[in-house]
Amino acid sequence: MAMAGGGGNSLPSPSCGDDKKRRVCYYYDPGISTVDYGEGHVMVPHRVTMAHNLVAAYGMLGYMRRLRTAPATAAELADFHDEGYLALLQDLTPDGCGGDDGVGDMARARGIYAVEGKGGGRGVDNPVFDRLWDYCLRYSGGSLAAARALGSGTADIAINWSGGMHHACRGGARGFCYVNDIVLAIRELLAHFRRVLYVDIDVHHGDGVQAAFEASNRVMTVSFHQHGGGFFPGSGAVADVGKKGPGRYCALNVPVSVGIGDEEYHRLFEPIMARVMEVFQPEAVVLQCGADSLAGDRLGELNLTTRGHAQCVSFIRSFNLPLLLLGGGGYTINHVASCWCNETAVAIGKEIPDDIPKHGFDVFYKNQEYKLHYKLQTKHLHRNRNTANSIDGIRMAAMENLSKLKLEAAASVQFEERRHRSIDVGDLYYDPREQEEEEESPTARLHRKLYFEPTGDQESLYTKHRCNVQPGGSSSRKQRKLK
Repeated sequence: MAMAGGGGNSLPSPSCGDDKKRRVCYYYDPGISTVDYGEGHVMVPHRVTMAHNLVAAYGMLGYMRRLRTAPATAAELADFHDEGYLALLQDLTPDGCGGDDGVGDMARARGIYAVEGKGGGRGVDNPVFDRLWDYCLRYSGGSLAAARALGSGTADIAINWSGGMHHACRGGARGFCYVNDIVLAIRELLAHFRRVLYVDIDVHHGDGVQAAFEASNRVMTVSFHQHGGGFFPGSGAVADVGKKGPGRYCALNVPVSVGIGDEEYHRLFEPIMARVMEVFQPEAVVLQCGADSLAGDRLGELNLTTRGHAQCVSFIRSFNLPLLLLGGGGYTINHVASCWCNETAVAIGKEIPDDIPKHGFDVFYKNQEYKLHYKLQTKHLHRNRNTANSIDGIRMAAMENLSKLKLEAAASVQFEERRHRSIDVGDLYYDPREQEEEEESPTARLHRKLYFEPTGDQESLYTKHRCNVQPGGSSSRKQRKLK
């Protein structure tokens, strides 16, 4: 069995009475699976469906309470975003963005561009695509539902892998992100918790979330990210501690150089986060689990393994605070799905095998030899440009910034007014009787019929493929017969 994650300060959950189990709820909206940023674009929302199918294949859905699929409303998005920007998002279509009515100009002013020609998505970060507004409502609805589950006290950990769009600004799109579901979720949590900690382990700086809360001392943002050499978005230097005022030093940035691996990353992450917990004393935590910090990502240039990435989740989980887990970046989609599946196992405290179970999407994992914890050859890793001295220097600078954090009592009138906002728990979750086996997707059904269900004495295509075709060497999983 493969351990799902690393150690930490394991504490018992009041609801479970041991140091592993938590009440976990989970959000998945199948409507996101067909969203297409365009040919050639590195953002592929289908990765969330891949992760979901992997979670299901490992039998983990039964360990979590399912949140009811509920897209956000325009009014809920307006809790943070500019209404003019939201009105534009609602009206944007690929066909209507290139006319002479000025819509294209308004879109470009907000960071959104029409895609022209085949493969045009390669050069446009934030393209106009079919169902753009619907997509924003769906992933934002998931993060709001997850935050409400935590606020209601009915869950210890809430998961929405389709969320985590940390670059979106109040009035525009940025870095593949159109609506900042993280900000919306944190604002919801602030109605129920005095202080909320935001932690970002995406390869990119969590600039949009930091900007939204840098004037507040009720939200602390901590971002670990690749920095330097013109890497997007360019912000997040260690000296960036937020604006003057109550929120000064509530923004903590931990920039690293290309090629950092698990050991060095956790020489930063664990002591810094332990000190953050001690100093800031949050009542709830949001962890953005962007998987582009993994080795082998199409955009990121770090060398984290799935185990090293999950160790961050395990460490934060160990503080036994209400925890919201969100997705984010990640552009090698099989690696992303493996990562988030493994971190789902961390959340529920379950050990899962390294061998990926046979299911309708397992063909995507062929190039990682059907292993959850894929390995890359050294020649495919980025040269480590971090040194022992640079790691020590970053850690000391971060600790110095933390020593300057001075918090006032956060029991503001605004908090007292908002904390009593009622939550209808009955609307949050599916009734257990509704949580029957999900309808199989057409793709999965076809794959199962072709590969797993031979007629008569005919051998299945799966058995022929796995037993007779062994690219890249032998594999015990490829050779074993179906049961």
